[in-house]
Amino acid sequence: MKKLSYYFQKAIKEGFAIGAFNFSSLETLKAICAAAQKTNSPVILGVSEGALKYMGMDYVIAITKVAKKTYAVPIYLHLDHGQSFETCAQAVDNGFDSVMIDASALSFEENVELTRRVVEYAHKHSVLVEGELGQIKGIEDNLSNEQNHFTDPAKAKEFVQRTGVDSLAIAIGTSHGAYKFSGKAKLRFDILSEIEAQLPSFPLVLHGASSVDEKYVKQINSNGGKLGKPKGVDEKLNYIACTKHNIVKIKIDTDLRNAFTAVMRKSLKENPQNFDQRKYVKEGQNNIQKVVEEKITNMLNSASKA
Repeated sequence: MKKLSYYFQKAIKEGFAIGAFNFSSLETLKAICAAAQKTNSPVILGVSEGALKYMGMDYVIAITKVAKKTYAVPIYLHLDHGQSFETCAQAVDNGFDSVMIDASALSFEENVELTRRVVEYAHKHSVLVEGELGQIKGIEDNLSNEQNHFTDPAKAKEFVQRTGVDSLAIAIGTSHGAYKFSGKAKLRFDILSEIEAQLPSFPLVLHGASSVDEKYVKQINSNGGKLGKPKGVDEKLNYIACTKHNIVKIKIDTDLRNAFTAVMRKSLKENPQNFDQRKYVKEGQNNIQKVVEEKITNMLNSASKA
């Protein structure tokens, strides 16, 4: 299997992004991998610190190894939003393909220092490192920011040079969680272009890019949920980011949760006599696969790029 760095450069040259889909269960992992195989796309399996604690490191490694043997497409295991050197080192030691050290809440110098330490350790084991500069608002697991702090293009270049990261997560207006915008969705492509001018052909990453499909929100709410009216990132904006710019990886989490929850709520409401979780969980799994296939084909442009 080719290294993830190969696909980052391929993505820049051919105008696509690799989907980084987070999972916290076997069903979600299988759905993501099945969708990648059906569309012949490389895929990144993201595991947050919260998901890692929920599943356990040994289980994560075991099911990922099986997935890599089962599906005939490039599959990469990634630590999402690692908060400490110790967590990143643990992921490296256990065979992750890449790790993200998110020190964006620290001062610039502290971010540089911690990220550099992770890079030095990970590169000794041929593991890629993603850093983050700037902060995106919203809530995800134990992360919480009340507002966006857009990435400074000039600082981005200095950060990459001083840390040696392999990719950089940037803040241009996306947001964690389901509630991303109160008005019209907008991304700062002007900032993205300035970053690219400072870092030509360098792999950039978007987090918080779920579209929060309205039909799944309605389905959840009509079957007992209380999501309100959240609003996500227009998929057309994500498509522009990865086909016209150097966004090589887009992280998706909320959309998978909503897809799973929507069909499960509907199934349980319509079939109150059912107590076999395999039936309604399988419905959720199938819907996640459908959503991932759609993202790969219509938004990420990564179909047939494996």
